[in-house]
Amino acid sequence: MVICCDTSFLFSLYGNDTHSERAIKWIIRCRYALNLSVFNNYELGNALRFAEFRKLIRKEEAATYWAQFEAAISRNRLIMETCNLADILNEANRLSATHTLTEGHRSFDILHVASALVMGAKKFLTFDANQRILALSEGLESPL
Repeated sequence: MVICCDTSFLFSLYGNDTHSERAIKWIIRCRYALNLSVFNNYELGNALRFAEFRKLIRKEEAATYWAQFEAAISRNRLIMETCNLADILNEANRLSATHTLTEGHRSFDILHVASALVMGAKKFLTFDANQRILALSEGLESPL
């Protein structure tokens, strides 16, 4: 089963925020690896650096969270999928044209859902309520 997520889930899983406990409980129960795109990798790295810049986490914490993320990749709990960027952008354009005027979606939220659809995901994990609406409207289960 292909399960994808956005960065809000990853930051909660490897960082420390109000959703961390839920993310950790969910991943412990999950029998499948999470499939990630290059967008997840980039955005999580930037989110950790931004949290450090804003003094929400210390440099050592950011390094620890990133090391845990990389360790999960090396243990195949997280799988970095190789996807055709043109396919993702075509799907993102379709999602934007279909949903943004009526539901108001941000570009990166659309890119994460588009990536999940291109990868053939059945489930999409997010703590972003508006992104969940997009995922559900496209037939993805969003169990959080």
